[in-house]
Amino acid sequence: MTAAYELAVREEAALGEGPTWDADGGRLIWVDILGSRVHTYDPATGHRTVLTTEQHVGAAKPRAGGGLVLNLRDGVGLREADGTFRWLHHEPVPGRRGNDAAVAPDGSLWAGTMRYDEAPGGGTLSRITGGGAVRTVLDDVAVSNGTGWSPDGRLMYHIDSPTRRVDVFDVGDDGLPAGRRALAHVDRGFPDGLTVDADGCVWVALWDGGAIHRYTPSGDLDRVLELPVKRPTACAFGGADLADLYITTARTGLDAPHPLSGSLLVVPGAGKGLVQPAFAG
Repeated sequence: MTAAYELAVREEAALGEGPTWDADGGRLIWVDILGSRVHTYDPATGHRTVLTTEQHVGAAKPRAGGGLVLNLRDGVGLREADGTFRWLHHEPVPGRRGNDAAVAPDGSLWAGTMRYDEAPGGGTLSRITGGGAVRTVLDDVAVSNGTGWSPDGRLMYHIDSPTRRVDVFDVGDDGLPAGRRALAHVDRGFPDGLTVDADGCVWVALWDGGAIHRYTPSGDLDRVLELPVKRPTACAFGGADLADLYITTARTGLDAPHPLSGSLLVVPGAGKGLVQPAFAG
């Protein structure tokens, strides 16, 4: 089906990514990775802000105490509400950068990395607590992308884009994943960012696929939202009732990008999202 999409924010982001609804702030947070910018957008007022970072920024998430946690080129940093910055986990690796990230139900950050050349095995997925404890959960990733959890927190989803799979794990009492298996195989472009709705369905943005797929908890494709842009990158539910699906897009690498490539799109009333936890740090 064709999505009844609307333009939320007109922008020419090189690599728009990581939409996140900040419930306390009543705003959507998203990034332009290659533009080194963190954007915010309040749909109620139209108010926008743009923060420039000193490094490529893969993701920005709200913190429980205010400010943001940033998945940057050289590690994970904390930006305080007053604008000051400090590293929580500093681990520069030549040729590698932070990519997509997500906050787990326990408030930990799950931060992905990838090599700029997208070499297989060059990326990771790590769990980082508010106190700065780090545990690498996956160490053989090419392009670590969408990560999310089922409504009851017992399942975790993750995408390594070149595999063209959406993987699902069982989550143990320690919060760590096990029993990796494929939820779905994607044959239209490459799976990128994802979000999980209140019914436990997984919405996946298709890079080079020009669409959003929704998969049921059993892995069945039950909804397709067609989009005008070739490279949607991620999606998240937002708005006061978490019913509107926001979609980030990219224009990097396209010889003739669509006029809306790089903009933030929204599909009003697409479904019902889950409240996303803030980072506990």
